[in-house]
Amino acid sequence: MSRRIASFLAASCIALSAFGPADAAETLRPLEAPLSFVERYTNATQDVILEGLKLVGVRYKMGGNSAEAGLDCSSFVQTVFKESIGAYLPRTAREQSQLGEQVDISQLKPGDLVFFNTMRRTFSHVGIYLGDNHFLHAPRAGAEVRVENMNNSYWMSRFNGARRIIEAR
Repeated sequence: MSRRIASFLAASCIALSAFGPADAAETLRPLEAPLSFVERYTNATQDVILEGLKLVGVRYKMGGNSAEAGLDCSSFVQTVFKESIGAYLPRTAREQSQLGEQVDISQLKPGDLVFFNTMRRTFSHVGIYLGDNHFLHAPRAGAEVRVENMNNSYWMSRFNGARRIIEAR
């Protein structure tokens, strides 16, 4: 249990650092000033990430559909979006890869879906981008929902693309 708490706290720090602290001066800025990093994202993005972080430590189960029974990668994403913002996503990573707009890896924002080829076919794995080259996912049998660095050679060599389904303001 303490490992799960430590993982959750580490993941929370990574994810929340992507949003940065709110500056009191920004609250009083003129209307024509550009939006701050935090303001560019809807509360939906924050809700998705925080809901995903609640599931850190949940065991992986192929075909699993609940935190209690276990989750696979696509059911993890499906559960997070349903519980956080009421969005009903398709069940498989391949189907989820058809949603929203395509995003270049250099343009990733927190809340984007990231896809990988982990089973010798495109879009066979999905996770949620947190920012700072980290993503949240249910990796494989014998593992738990966790945060990983996309710069890891394993993930970089298998990256298939990203989709944005939560719009910026």
